[in-house]
Amino acid sequence: MAENPSATLPAIVEKIIKPAYPGAPEKAQIAVEGADHLYREIRIENTLIDEDGHKVGLKPGAEVQVTVEADADATAPKP
Repeated sequence: MAENPSATLPAIVEKIIKPAYPGAPEKAQIAVEGADHLYREIRIENTLIDEDGHKVGLKPGAEVQVTVEADADATAPKP
């Protein structure tokens, strides 16, 4: 079966943002290369799962990849 249409862009973890109040998640601010200047930064919860099932967090300066994927029926051919 074919994969869904996707795009993967390189990115860098710019900084880790501590929670504003106890119990809130830590955030990772990620700069996506190739995105428009005003829209290049995204923030995600800084919790990932490693291959052994343990929770881990990103470090500032880490090189990551951001992938956008869509169902085939959510896309249209480009001229």
